[in-house]
Amino acid sequence: MKRAQAHGPDRLLADKDFGENVSEIKQLTEKVLAFRDERDWKQFHNSKDLALSLVLEATEVLEIFQWKQDQAAIDGVALERKQDLADELADVFCYTLLMANDLGIDLAEALKTKIEKNNAKYPVDKAKGSDKKYTEL
Repeated sequence: MKRAQAHGPDRLLADKDFGENVSEIKQLTEKVLAFRDERDWKQFHNSKDLALSLVLEATEVLEIFQWKQDQAAIDGVALERKQDLADELADVFCYTLLMANDLGIDLAEALKTKIEKNNAKYPVDKAKGSDKKYTEL
């Protein structure tokens, strides 16, 4: 199958079966686990602390946008601080990979299942262009 462009919101969804991306997720997980294990940090990585760390890193993403009111300011800071955003998103992804691994969650399968659930909750004919929650459609 043709691979999606390297950028854009559809990159991970280019292959309906996530074939190439599943392999990438496994490789990245192995690298993150090796990093952790080389430092003997697993002893500190219980589910609660991994979840807490994930949320803390996500708030660092949010902090970059704090106090920006209009779309131009939001877009401007996203461009100016793109590397900072990449670093913080990578931290979120790192904790997601660790947590999923430790809990035995296959992220590719979880995402496929979640997309199916969202398709059922947000059918295009009702949800397109709407910001309403599925219970309000």
